[in-house]
Amino acid sequence: MPVEITWWGHATCTLEDSHIRVLTDPLFARRLAHLRRRRGAVPPAEARRTDVALVSHLHADHLHLPSLAALSPGTRLLVPRGAPRAVPGLRRLRHLRITEVVPGDEVRVGDLLVQAVPARHDGRRLPVGPHRSPALGYVVAGEARTYFAGDTGLFDTMAEQAGPVDVALLPVGGWGPYLGEGHLDAGRAARALALLAPRVAVPVHYGTYWPIGMDAVRPHEFHAPGDEFVRLAAEAAPKVAVHKLGHGESVRLEVAR
Repeated sequence: MPVEITWWGHATCTLEDSHIRVLTDPLFARRLAHLRRRRGAVPPAEARRTDVALVSHLHADHLHLPSLAALSPGTRLLVPRGAPRAVPGLRRLRHLRITEVVPGDEVRVGDLLVQAVPARHDGRRLPVGPHRSPALGYVVAGEARTYFAGDTGLFDTMAEQAGPVDVALLPVGGWGPYLGEGHLDAGRAARALALLAPRVAVPVHYGTYWPIGMDAVRPHEFHAPGDEFVRLAAEAAPKVAVHKLGHGESVRLEVAR
């Protein structure tokens, strides 16, 4: 059975595996605070249709309350432990079935097993404050094992924590001219690919949002990460098939287990 991945922009993807739809870090906004969507249309209503949504951490471009509110009643939502305390608006989303998870937790969704794994990133909602939650990645195991890295830096045990994976959805950029600590750029993502050794990779988390009024500031950081990742991945992990998708584009993968 094929596995299908659709990239909607930023860290938002739909993974279809074993007749189950999985949505990562839902973000359907045209504008978010000082950021505006510069490339790709706002995802259509079809993007909101999912059986389970995965939130990697509490930053507003990954845990976006209006986008979560648009999900259908009864949708399963996995969030880092402590998220409802740190983001009280989550408690108002009573139409969703919210489960808090930490690295190592496993949740069964139909024929899929979703495991939370560590990420190296600041998982807090705000840069200061007492409420902490872990930043997470997720491994979705069905016909394939798909690793959604969330937002993360490179760390030595990444491959060990994720385990063997067939597909890797890796962040390769961000939403501004400079990447801070705890992020993968194209080069670090290529090194991560060499560690993970999946069969297939899809670059995400780039080329979608950009600060208003900063179009002329280091524009290559908006436009270049996807192509740069393809080039560097071919050098670091030549056996991995890299699929660079446009916004709203899909790829169907036949994964033999």
